[in-house]
Amino acid sequence: MISVNGESMKWHPGMTVREILDAKRYTFPMIAVWINGTPVPRDRFDKTEVPDGANVQVVHMIGGG
Repeated sequence: MISVNGESMKWHPGMTVREILDAKRYTFPMIAVWINGTPVPRDRFDKTEVPDGANVQVVHMIGGG
């Protein structure tokens, strides 16, 4: 199991950040992801694997002034 924004989610070997975003239907144009407190670059979402037991934080960035 992993935690995504405080909610438990089933984990499987090889699970990537992109799979989590797709499963949670996070389709925001500007999004930031941290795994266990470490930021994940946007261009690595498809290749970054999430370890079992990870704490994943996903934040939707909002612009404004």
